[in-house]
Amino acid sequence: MSGADTSARYVRALALGLDPAWRRLDAAQRRGTADAFVKALAPSLGVVTETYSLIGLKPGIDLLVWQLAGSVDALEEDSARLLRSGLGRWLAVRESFTGLIGDSQYVVRPTSQEQTLFEGDRARYLIVYPFTKTTEWYLTSREVRQGSMNEHMRVGHTYPQVRQLLAYSFGLDDQDFLVAYETDELPAFSALVRDLRATESRRSTLRDTPILLGIHRPAAEIMELLGASGSDAD
Repeated sequence: MSGADTSARYVRALALGLDPAWRRLDAAQRRGTADAFVKALAPSLGVVTETYSLIGLKPGIDLLVWQLAGSVDALEEDSARLLRSGLGRWLAVRESFTGLIGDSQYVVRPTSQEQTLFEGDRARYLIVYPFTKTTEWYLTSREVRQGSMNEHMRVGHTYPQVRQLLAYSFGLDDQDFLVAYETDELPAFSALVRDLRATESRRSTLRDTPILLGIHRPAAEIMELLGASGSDAD
């Protein structure tokens, strides 16, 4: 397409819930559908995929598919393939957040804490949520907003063990931003969020839920936790 931005990168958090009836299938059916779904999750052209387990951590959600792609079209096509493959036919989309990765207008020199969360080794935990600011925030002067964000970033930089991604969702989804954090230390992340609650920028928060906490696991391992290899006698 003429004028298309080939450097644009779209990130998406797809939260899926398993129909409990799947666990009542016989062992061979569970194994077969799980294997087909894992195969569908294998790397595909133009889409980077990581999987996280939310089993028992969020009502109605068992799996988080965290993806990076060059276009929304690629994300849509990959979703269609997943949901028609094996176990995918037993999964329902519970939440879906989409955003566009771009340079922050408030950050002059990004640090290693601000990255795509797809580069290098993955941390154990991923926390994602939609974030929307108030109308008053956008009507405030640039100088005031920059001051609030400077304070916000100073607090964040005191927790180097937590990495962040902020993707823009304006006009693409219901929220303003898709926010994601990655860490191996959940107590540190919880302390960071507590400290951020006391900053001036908190006054401008309109929505920052639901919060989805996922544990990084290979897709095959998540299938086992769901019961892919359980015996019919279980």
